[in-house]
Amino acid sequence: MANYNPSKQYTWQKEDVFELSGEDFGLILNTLRGILNTPEATKILLANEANKAIENVMAKAVEQGTVIEVTEEQTSPLRVVKD
Repeated sequence: MANYNPSKQYTWQKEDVFELSGEDFGLILNTLRGILNTPEATKILLANEANKAIENVMAKAVEQGTVIEVTEEQTSPLRVVKD
């Protein structure tokens, strides 16, 4: 039997089952709730939703041809274009 080393990475199958005691389950649940109820977490979760929204806009714009990929040769600092 192998020994667990927290500094190593491990893998498992999707169908593998892990069991938690009620005490461990409560500890994890209450820890996550405590973290998610902080103002910082609220800001991060909101920022994540905003990121999803802008990524969807970008994806549609790429599909429509409005936004095109830039090659390394074309890369330059962003410029504001005024009408």
